[in-house]
Amino acid sequence: MNRRTVLIGTMAALAGAGGVGFAVWRSAPAPRAPVATPVSTAAPAAPAPTARPDAPAGGLWDLRFEQPDGGTLVMADRRGRWTLLNFWATWCPPCVKEIPMLDGFHREHGARGWQVVGLAIDGVTPVRQFLQRQPVAFPVGMAGLDGLELVRALGNTSGALPFTVILDPTGAVVDRKLGELREADLVAWARRHTP
Repeated sequence: MNRRTVLIGTMAALAGAGGVGFAVWRSAPAPRAPVATPVSTAAPAAPAPTARPDAPAGGLWDLRFEQPDGGTLVMADRRGRWTLLNFWATWCPPCVKEIPMLDGFHREHGARGWQVVGLAIDGVTPVRQFLQRQPVAFPVGMAGLDGLELVRALGNTSGALPFTVILDPTGAVVDRKLGELREADLVAWARRHTP
């Protein structure tokens, strides 16, 4: 066996080992970024993803979420009014784009029995920084990555953002929208559901 054969064999073995190592690395689950999670550890008993639009929101009303400013968003305190519940993140361009529109809806329709609640699928630091640049009048809770389970339980099987749910005063889900909201969506919901 000459040197050239040994060298080629060694290089082939190293390349094979590197390929196996890369495959193992790629198949390992990605580490989860540290994010704030709901204060409540109770899992929501929410409807199946194929639930009818007027299905109850299940355990949503039992949850508490940390807020970017350090307070606590208690969902039970929000029950009894028409609620536009928006799931968003700072890393989601359509989510960020619709925030001023949601804030305007909250300000305009609050006296008519509506409220907007934002649940951020994000970390507290980026949300805090975003809200310093773009303040809103509606409450924001930190759902973190665990909020994706709530999103799925409320009917968004893909877990994509933005996702908006309309809840009636009894807590039933009456409308949903996956994707960026348009002014026409808000106008239609206000007409259809304002008492």
